[in-house]
Amino acid sequence: MPEANTTGTDTPTPESRPAAPRQSGPAASAARAATVPEKPALEGLEAKLTDRWLAAGTYRYEPDTSREQVYSIDTPPPTASGSLHVGHMFSFTQTDLLARYQRMTGKNVFYPMGWDDNGLPTERRVQNYFGVRCDPSIPYDADYRPPAQPAKNQRDFDVVSRRNFIELCEELAVEDEKVFEHLFKTLGLSVDWDMTYRTIDSASRAVSQRAFLRNLSEGDAYLAEAPTLWDVTFRTAVAQAELEDREVPGAYYRYAFTADDGRQVHIETTRPELLAACAALVAHPDDERYQPLFGTTVRSPLFGVEVEVKAHPLAKPDKGSGIAMVCTFGDLTDVTWWRELQLPTRSIIGRDGRLQAETPEWITSEEGQAAYAEIAGKTAFSAKEGVVKLLSEQGLLDGEPKKIMHPVNFYEKGDKPLEVVTSRQWYIRNGGRDADRRARLLERGREFAWHPGFMRSRYENWVEGLNGDWLVSRQRFFGVPIPVWYRLDEGGNPDYENPIVPDDSMLPVDPVAEPAPGYDESQRDQPGGFTGDPDVLDTWATSSLTPQIVGRWSRDDQFFANVFPFDLRPQAHEIIRTWLFSTAVRADALHGCAPWRNAAISGWVLDPDRKKMSKSKGNVVVPTDILEEYGADAVRYWAASAKLGADTAFEVAQMKIGRRLAIKILNASKFVLGLGATEANVIREPNDAVLVNPLDRALLAQLSDVVAQAGSAFAGYDPARALQITESFFWQFTDDYVELVKDRAYGAQGDAQQASVLAALATTLDAILRLFAPILPFATEEVWSWWRADSVHRAPWPEPLLVEGDLGMLATVGLALSGIRKAKSEAKVKQRTEVLSATVSAPAKQIAQLRDGLGDLQAAANARELSLEDGADELKVSGVELAAAEV
Repeated sequence: MPEANTTGTDTPTPESRPAAPRQSGPAASAARAATVPEKPALEGLEAKLTDRWLAAGTYRYEPDTSREQVYSIDTPPPTASGSLHVGHMFSFTQTDLLARYQRMTGKNVFYPMGWDDNGLPTERRVQNYFGVRCDPSIPYDADYRPPAQPAKNQRDFDVVSRRNFIELCEELAVEDEKVFEHLFKTLGLSVDWDMTYRTIDSASRAVSQRAFLRNLSEGDAYLAEAPTLWDVTFRTAVAQAELEDREVPGAYYRYAFTADDGRQVHIETTRPELLAACAALVAHPDDERYQPLFGTTVRSPLFGVEVEVKAHPLAKPDKGSGIAMVCTFGDLTDVTWWRELQLPTRSIIGRDGRLQAETPEWITSEEGQAAYAEIAGKTAFSAKEGVVKLLSEQGLLDGEPKKIMHPVNFYEKGDKPLEVVTSRQWYIRNGGRDADRRARLLERGREFAWHPGFMRSRYENWVEGLNGDWLVSRQRFFGVPIPVWYRLDEGGNPDYENPIVPDDSMLPVDPVAEPAPGYDESQRDQPGGFTGDPDVLDTWATSSLTPQIVGRWSRDDQFFANVFPFDLRPQAHEIIRTWLFSTAVRADALHGCAPWRNAAISGWVLDPDRKKMSKSKGNVVVPTDILEEYGADAVRYWAASAKLGADTAFEVAQMKIGRRLAIKILNASKFVLGLGATEANVIREPNDAVLVNPLDRALLAQLSDVVAQAGSAFAGYDPARALQITESFFWQFTDDYVELVKDRAYGAQGDAQQASVLAALATTLDAILRLFAPILPFATEEVWSWWRADSVHRAPWPEPLLVEGDLGMLATVGLALSGIRKAKSEAKVKQRTEVLSATVSAPAKQIAQLRDGLGDLQAAANARELSLEDGADELKVSGVELAAAEV
């Protein structure tokens, strides 16, 4: 089988992966002169820096570690079929923000990447891409190649063997994964790209089968014949978590059953095609209209079958006629009634969505058999038309159909309503039929922190609403095979009660292609021999084991102990009921604990009209186009601006702001470094004597506060708050402080003042780059390389310096400068025009701040004389007298 990455999560090769040196502090290496490009630009940074990070092993996970040192991420494996969408960029960026922050705090971050490449999505893509259909009865053709141009109509697709089809799935999935990996690298995900996996690779298949066999041996997995939700298009069973309600047009048809005394008992149904499958009529126990009928029988129209009238509290007196026709099976409520009332099974719809060709044995009258012959073998839709026609012709239809819109169950990836058929399927216990297990799984959801906290209710609502165990078998081809065989008796009948299981050393195994232990291939499907289970596991049954797959469970005990339980499960909110819950189910059964310590839940990306983006609505944005136009840092800024769990509009305007910020970081850094600031100017002690100016100390005091707040926000899984705090300070730094101190920075006020300002500039730039690094990795890394060794992404997260200074001083002096500049703008003169005199009025506290910063304010405003007057309620600039305008 071709692999996406020959290294993978199971075979690290440290000799081929260069060490990623960790910097011990802001001046970990000798200071060097800055090397700044003449025209800094964002263009080209993604490719250049990605190659640099890969070569240096910047984001490499070090396996020789301890659990206390590790921060492990259970990365969601995107479905490797088709194309990524903007929602992937959004949610994966939010995860990356947390990974980068944790790495800078000193954690050994385990951040792998997987590809979910088994299951129906890949099959559908392969069918359409190559123009093929799978038929397991077709022999394998080693030389088969699909047509260069696939047929337009599916009925003209090539029909290929299961093995040929699987080979095509593997071939296309690997190519799709290369495209996905390139896009994620361009986006700047700090993944360890030597730690990749595929949910269909041999290691993943072995883990999935091993876990299933463990569940089977402990009674957590079982085989049962039962009513099953079935997609007739894809010919596969569907689990409760894969259901989707869709509003579709329908109609109520009213017709009567006849009691022994001739009484007409009218029912109203949207599915008259199931009349031949009727097993009972059901009304509410308190419904006085039907209480006399409970326990009696009535006869069905057209088919003349006797059915009993029963009572059940799920019946709704105010719906239709108040009495329901129970068929096996029209919907999940029918299944409940069938099970609880112990009704006979009278299935007529097969796995192909057609009514069975043979007349059911319970239809015994000639009239009934003749009526059934009119609909035998038809699709459910055509059978409905047939039954309605027969009822109308015999005058049995009461009135015209009542048109309605009503919710109908669909498979989330299907386009036809689901049927309920009886079939033999594999299940894993999930609390749907076990109150104690349900309570335990609810408790598992309380063992880890939810970000945001309100998302836990979605998990709990799902668990509390389960009505059955997890159906995990699928009648498909490209997936993890169910690893069991069945003995055949002398009559060729399978012994489903005692499946044959493989030895662990055989895993992964394919029972369809490999003989059962103790048998040879010649005994397959022969009386006294064996048969392999033809089904595969639901893709969620493997995806639910991502902690075990990437953590090397059952293969490397120490590695697994270092990462499990994982520190973080990041994912979207709509798959809490599928991926998150199913992972909790498997961890509970296999390990007796929750699989993570934190869950970070991202919201949806909405279009500008606040509608969810989807292919079907035609409002999806292609990620490559955005990255090419605005750059990765701009896209990351947009994603970082949204709080976890919040649905967020796709906003180009927000990306433009992010791009402007990234460019400003380049240009402001160039200016600061151009003034002569170097690593040697970065101060390490809060009481460093070099700081002789109050404004410089005020800046660093404010910086210390920003560092503390941003760090607290990141630690609390709120990177959006960290960005807001850091960005606000950055613009104040560039718009106010840098403008105020240029005169001192150029040395106009002496060496001591220049040294003070250079220390403040260098220290602030050093911290700002590290604060922005998780969000804008490319711009910050580029600037870091101009004046520092190694990578900003291996530098430690900044610590508050705790410089004593006036936290409000910079804002006050900046406000005064803004007032003077406004006066110049209103006078329509250049900003360098000299101010002969001006007055600044303010409250006493602000006057004191202005007095300490007066030298910088006068220099920045080019003011000859500034008068300070206290007593005002707010800061105001007045009496601005300007020198004559330059000619």
